Amino acid sequence: MGAAKKIRIMLVEREMTLKELSERLNKHPSTISDKMRRDNFSENDLKQIADILDFDYEAVFTDRQTGKKI
Repeated sequence: MGAAKKIRIMLVEREMTLKELSERLNKHPSTISDKMRRDNFSENDLKQIADILDFDYEAVFTDRQTGKKI
């Protein structure tokens, strides 16, 4: 599941619109809309969005052979 889909789910959970999210991010709504359409977010974007929506954000790589998380 891509980041854009996860963000949509979180927005529904918080009863927030994309416009409201863009206002809280201090970004133009078209900027956020473009990022959603392309599913193109930086890690910093995702951390900010998670913080605004009161979610934890974790980027984890897991070694498929050992199960070790990095």
